[in-house]
Amino acid sequence: SPRPRTDKQRDETPSKKKFCFKAAKEHNIPKDLNKILENKVMETVSDLYYINMSVGEMTCLDGADGEGILSKSVSSHSDLIPGVYEGGLKIWECTFDLIAYFSEAETQFTNKTVLDLGCGAGLLGIVALRGRAEKVHFQDYNSTVIDEITLPNVVANCINEGNTTGSRDNRKTSKPPLKRPKKAECLPDVLAKCRFFSGEWSEVSQLLPSSNKPFSKYDIILTSETIYNPDYYSALHDTLAQLLDKNGCVYLASKVHYFGVGGGIHLFEKFVVERNVFRTSIVKIIDEGLQRCIMEMAFKDSS
Repeated sequence: SPRPRTDKQRDETPSKKKFCFKAAKEHNIPKDLNKILENKVMETVSDLYYINMSVGEMTCLDGADGEGILSKSVSSHSDLIPGVYEGGLKIWECTFDLIAYFSEAETQFTNKTVLDLGCGAGLLGIVALRGRAEKVHFQDYNSTVIDEITLPNVVANCINEGNTTGSRDNRKTSKPPLKRPKKAECLPDVLAKCRFFSGEWSEVSQLLPSSNKPFSKYDIILTSETIYNPDYYSALHDTLAQLLDKNGCVYLASKVHYFGVGGGIHLFEKFVVERNVFRTSIVKIIDEGLQRCIMEMAFKDSS
């Protein structure tokens, strides 16, 4: 099953006050979709396909990691290096909290424009895509994550949609199936809904409206485990304010507190209240292990 590394490394990373403005760029979808899935091994959870992270890391170490983030992560014994690598090669547990909440709340994505912010593996955006969203855009801080993890995951899920071979929820099994992905056949209609971006949040929010492609603000923004560092709160808040439609909604999943880094749901909620732009609501509390929460945000003047 997806085994997010423990939060020890993430929680104990010291906060750095200087925020790094990593340039934003859009990633084109390669024409040869089979090449995206070459040498990839897939696992499944809740009918979602994702790259086996150990195999993905080996691919990166073999030269696919242009940023060198994996070797830096290994050498520093950390899943988080502020301004260099922000944890996108791991699947963090709040992602699954949010996916479960969508099912419980019967969240509707049909005909919505959706942004998966700080997407990592992209599972939240893939859920929206399968929910017949009109457009789904994926953003991660690191370009390596987009190219080697997010894009292959999106393609694999488009190919395998509707294939329910094996357990419906492989988190409950000790050894989920490892699968070579199917051949990529005709996916242009589905992938035409998707765009992929890397770079720091404020840089991406400037790139989107300035590109030569049509841009409209998002009906729904999804984000998980992105509020661990209080130094990033201003950039995150301003990005949400810039990119969310006036009647849109943000779904944010987080731990109550990230030890060592200092962030957490209540600190971020306090920050949002002080800015007086959004109204917030804690819609679910998960008490298993370290307490986690799901927050909804919308503009104060929205209908």
